[in-house]
Amino acid sequence: MRIYISCDMEGTAGVCSWMQCDPSNTHEYPIYRRYMSREVRAAIEGARKGGASDIVVNDSHWDMRNVLWDELPSDVRLISGGRKPLSMTQGLGDGFGGAMFTGYHAKIGDRDGVLAHTYTGETIYNVRVNGTECSEALLNAAMAGHYGIPLLLVTGDRVVVEHVNAYMPWVTGVIVKEGIGHYAADSMTPQAACAAIRDAAAHAVKGASKAKPFTFEPPLTLEIDVTHAEQADFIELMPGYQRVNGRTVRFQGDNYPDIFRAFTAAFRLGGAANVRA
Repeated sequence: MRIYISCDMEGTAGVCSWMQCDPSNTHEYPIYRRYMSREVRAAIEGARKGGASDIVVNDSHWDMRNVLWDELPSDVRLISGGRKPLSMTQGLGDGFGGAMFTGYHAKIGDRDGVLAHTYTGETIYNVRVNGTECSEALLNAAMAGHYGIPLLLVTGDRVVVEHVNAYMPWVTGVIVKEGIGHYAADSMTPQAACAAIRDAAAHAVKGASKAKPFTFEPPLTLEIDVTHAEQADFIELMPGYQRVNGRTVRFQGDNYPDIFRAFTAAFRLGGAANVRA
């Protein structure tokens, strides 16, 4: 079985501050990127124990150059680098038997979600597909589902694991920490988290036949509430977008990858409005 892993950092065990996730912080970031990388390795080792063969990892945090190559087995593929057309889902497509999300976090606005946000808190206040409020995990799982790929594993804080399981009860979840508000957590040690992820990944692959692809039924409606009205000013300029109100834009279609590309374009273009005139 071929496995796809999308790895984020805010949901890594021990992480509770933006500074720990910020590459410009030369003191803490090198420590926590290694913890992130080891959780990815644990998922790989567990997946292989469960019967997986070929594995592709997509680095999905910040500038998407975080995973340490020397922490990975020599025979995996790593998609690295920022401004990927499909961002956290780059590389997904036919041929994968399952997907895994490591280091994931709660969606923006969630209570007790550690560093909760959805792609970019500076631009995205909320995002809905067919009326469903989406986390990064839900948006990305739907991209996998478009190709018939079920999500098998999610690791992170309690809020994101419970959110995923509410829509995909077959997904094996590893709760590595409990949020205490936005900037604090009661966490496993990195070593304990890796052991739990390794065991869970093996279990998830062995039970993959019971998993189902997650999809939204067409016709599809994407609605984005942006943080500031001037961001919607930019986004509504793109063909296909409609302005709903001061901070909400809408995009409709029948193909989920088109919806996802429209979302990616929106948060990137909306971010350009953050520069003060």
